[in-house]
Amino acid sequence: MNIRICMYAAIILFVATTGIASANDLTPQEELGKLLFFDTDLSVPQGQSCASCHDPDFGFADPDSSRAVSMGAIHVRFGDRNSPTAAYAGYSPDFHYDVDEGIYIGGQFWDGRAANLAEQAKGPFLNPLEMNNPSKQAVIQKIRNSDYVDLFEVVYGEDALDDVDMAYDQVADAIAAFEMTDEVNRFSSKYDKYLAGEVSLTKEEKRGLKLFNNPKKGNCAACHLSTAGPYADEPLFTDFTYDNLGVPSNLGMLGDSPELMNYYPFYYQPLAPNFNPNGLNFVDYGLGGIVPGETGKVKVPTLRNVAITSPYMHNGAFTTLKEVVHFYNTRDVPGEVWPAPEVGENVNTDELGDLGLTDGQEDAIVAFMETLTDGY
Repeated sequence: MNIRICMYAAIILFVATTGIASANDLTPQEELGKLLFFDTDLSVPQGQSCASCHDPDFGFADPDSSRAVSMGAIHVRFGDRNSPTAAYAGYSPDFHYDVDEGIYIGGQFWDGRAANLAEQAKGPFLNPLEMNNPSKQAVIQKIRNSDYVDLFEVVYGEDALDDVDMAYDQVADAIAAFEMTDEVNRFSSKYDKYLAGEVSLTKEEKRGLKLFNNPKKGNCAACHLSTAGPYADEPLFTDFTYDNLGVPSNLGMLGDSPELMNYYPFYYQPLAPNFNPNGLNFVDYGLGGIVPGETGKVKVPTLRNVAITSPYMHNGAFTTLKEVVHFYNTRDVPGEVWPAPEVGENVNTDELGDLGLTDGQEDAIVAFMETLTDGY
């Protein structure tokens, strides 16, 4: 065992015997996950990491808000959905059907196709529209050649990289461990400090909070819980359920135009048509693509850091919080000209669409949501 392995082993022994985390407050497994998360060598070609689309300076979402979807390691390839924040994702329960409520809850991705955080972490490495590795073996070989290979072997065993499938699972486990740390889930917004009695909200922010919670006004808290719930001691601003809000497609919003080509290039995929053979006829069925009868429903996202994670909705159809709130408020109001829903089935007409909010009340809700940015 070489000197670096001995050093890492000593760290693990120190943590195990004292209960104190390493100097950077991460356990060795979490530190390994962080190194994997930020490693731009783990794509083909090199240059893209998990953090490329989940940047900590932008609420662990894509820093490029000029497009609805993220660019892949191959720069003429684009995903079909808006990259959600990775922050607070780990609090989502495993994907399951709640018999009592009669609804699906939890999982990862907009459509819940990954049961949990570790399963989600396996996807982007092999997705040709994202990190574009040809195989698990290719990913593991890159880790064998990395500067942190010794740490990997200390955390998971000296022969851990010999079994490719097991090693790939361990890569995902380490990333998931990092994504559950305080570095990712900071709970450090103005609203958190308000709940702790450390700061006061402005009059406008308090007004927005009241409207946000009022079931006869904004009713936002029906899905975006502003109080602690069953999954965390702090508010997560999501109930991890699935809903179809009647969001228009980007084609409906912009028409077949140069603006659409730039903003939602997945429709066109100029050098990769096999990734979207339907072209402008592409429809995202969300959870319905996995579970029959759930057509159009997508996962309710957290609103934490929402002010710095534009664009919004699963397809990035809206670019400002004001636009989002106005859509919730007026989608079904006669005279308001919103394009038709991308998916017409299962549209929620009970909790939004005609909320009766004034323009000023919309602004107040936006002001409150701006208090949810970490790092206050």
